[in-house]
Amino acid sequence: QVQLVESGGGLVQPGGSLRLSCAASGGFLHNYAISWFRQVPGKGREGVLCISKHGDATAFSDSVKGRFTISRDNSKNTVYLQMSNLKLEDPAVYYCATDLGPFCFPQASTDEYDYWGRGTQVTVSS
Repeated sequence: QVQLVESGGGLVQPGGSLRLSCAASGGFLHNYAISWFRQVPGKGREGVLCISKHGDATAFSDSVKGRFTISRDNSKNTVYLQMSNLKLEDPAVYYCATDLGPFCFPQASTDEYDYWGRGTQVTVSS
């Protein structure tokens, strides 16, 4: 069974950067598309970015375009979310997830994702 573990969250000032990691165990990450979501209290999970099995990135949110990038290191079984120029609207718990498919589908419901990590908290504050 695939298990996903996020790390790298923390407190950063506006305009700062963080790199989140999503590490997998129990399966080979390079077989799957991996998506990042974020959630703030009282709201549903919002899709951020996705990377396909083949390394193609798809943005799920216009608000992160030009600021966030996604990449993968198959040798480390890890997907990264590089966040730059963080804004006061970016704080959330960030999750990685997969539906065990090879492609990214921006319109997919969160219900279609089979595996989720426990999340990592990102806080932006001056």
